[in-house]
Amino acid sequence: MAYNTSRARFSPPAPAAPRPRKRGRSPPAAVWCASAYVPPFDHRRRWQNHAGAPRRVWQGYPGSVPSRRWIVADEASTSSRDSCTIMSYNILADTHAQNHPALYWDVPWDAMRWDSRRRLILNEIRLWDSDLVCLQEVDRFRGIAAEMQQRGYECSFKGRTWDAEDGCATFWKSERLRLLEEDSIDFSEFNLWNNVAQILVFELNGTQKFVLGNIHVLFNPKRGDIKLGQIRMLLEKSKALSEKWDGIPIVLAGDFNCTPDSAIYKFLSTMKLNVSLHDRRQLSGLEDSEDLYELYRWSAEQVRNATGFSNVMVARHPLKLCSSYAMLKGNSSNRGDHGEPLATSYHKKFLGTVDYLWYTRGLECSRVLDTPPLSALRKTRGLPTREIGSDHLPIVAEFVFTGPTPDDSEQECDSEQEDDSEQEDDSAQKDHSEQEDESEQQDESEQDDASAQETTRAKHIYFADSDS
Repeated sequence: MAYNTSRARFSPPAPAAPRPRKRGRSPPAAVWCASAYVPPFDHRRRWQNHAGAPRRVWQGYPGSVPSRRWIVADEASTSSRDSCTIMSYNILADTHAQNHPALYWDVPWDAMRWDSRRRLILNEIRLWDSDLVCLQEVDRFRGIAAEMQQRGYECSFKGRTWDAEDGCATFWKSERLRLLEEDSIDFSEFNLWNNVAQILVFELNGTQKFVLGNIHVLFNPKRGDIKLGQIRMLLEKSKALSEKWDGIPIVLAGDFNCTPDSAIYKFLSTMKLNVSLHDRRQLSGLEDSEDLYELYRWSAEQVRNATGFSNVMVARHPLKLCSSYAMLKGNSSNRGDHGEPLATSYHKKFLGTVDYLWYTRGLECSRVLDTPPLSALRKTRGLPTREIGSDHLPIVAEFVFTGPTPDDSEQECDSEQEDDSEQEDDSAQKDHSEQEDESEQQDESEQDDASAQETTRAKHIYFADSDS
C-alpha cells in the first residue's frame, strides 16, 4: 500500500491530552517587621524599574520611621467639647519635587510619585483625625479637597501669584467648626515676594471663637528681610482680626522657614528684633555660614521690608506668643535646647525644624504629637520615603480654651529667651549712625548669642553640596 504523503503533510497532529492543572495559591500576606515593611514576593511579576533610574533593593526600606506618640501636659484640663486639635503640614508640592531633583537624590523614584505620596499624605491626615488641617505647598488642591470633603471637611484655598502653582489650604470639620470670617494676604501686593497666608475666624461648637493663621514663609535664606516682613504682617493682621472679635485667641500654623536658634524665631518669641545687629542673610538659620564673611549693611528698602519703616531698625509685633511644642517637654533624642523638635523636615541639604504651631493667651496646649528621634530620621537618608509622603513631618497640637488671663499672669513663653541685646532707646532707632554705636555697645551680648547658636548648630544642619 502506497504512503499518502499529502495527507501526512497537511493533516493536523492529534491533540495532546491536557495536563492536569494545579490548584493555584493566593499571594502570601504582607509581613510587618519592627524595622521595615517587607512586601510579599510574587514569582509571576517582575519589578519594572523606572527608565534611567539606578538599581535599588526593593525588598523593603531600611529607614522605616518608628510610630509617633502623644506628649501630654502634666496638668491637662482637656475637655472633648472645648478642645481643638490642629495639624500643620507642608506636603511638598509636586511641581517643587520635580523642579528640585537634587534635594531627593537618595529617595527611591517610586516614593517621589505623586499618586503614592498623595495616598500617604491623606492617610496621615486621616490617622490623626485633626479638627483643623493647615497645609502648605498645595498644588493638587482639587484632588485633595474632594477626598477631604468626603470625610466631613470644608476647605479654603489661597494660591500664590505669578507663575507659582501651589498655595496654602485650610480644612476644618464642619460638624465641630463654623467659619465666621475669612481673610488672606498676598505678599506680592506689598513687594514681599509671592507667598501667601490665610487668616480665618472659627467658632467651635457654637461657643468658643478663635483666629487661625496659615502661612508658608519664603524659603530664600538670603532674604531675611522678606521673611521677617511676611511674618510681621501676618501677626499684625491676626491681631487686628482678633480685636475685631473682642480679643479672641490666636493660633498660627505653618512653615516659617526658620530654625529655633535663629533671629526670626527670637523675634516671634520676644516680640521684637533689632535688625541692625544681624545680617539679613543669617536671620533664618538656613544659610551656609561658610559663605558669609562680613556683616551685610541694610539698605533703606530692606529695613522697610523687615520693620515696616525705612528709618526704624527694630521690628516689633503685638502678640505674646507661645510655641506649642516648646511648652511641653520631650526627651533629648528628639528635642533641642529651645524645647522644639530637632527636625520637622529632612532632605539632601537640610535637617532641622522649620514648622511651628504658635498660640496666644486664652488657650493652653494640652498635648502635642511628638516627632521621631533624630537617629531614626537619619536612617531614611532623606524624605519622602515609602512610609512618609513629604519632606516635612506633620505637627499636631491640641488646644484647650481657658478664661481670660491677666497680663501679669500670662504663661511664661519666653522665660528662657535672652532679651539683653534688644534693650535700646526707641528714639535712637531713626538714625543709622546711632545704631552702629549701639551695636558696638552690645558686642558682648551678641557674642553670648553666637555661643548659644554654636551649641545647637549641630542639631539644625544645612548640608553643603557634598554628600551629607
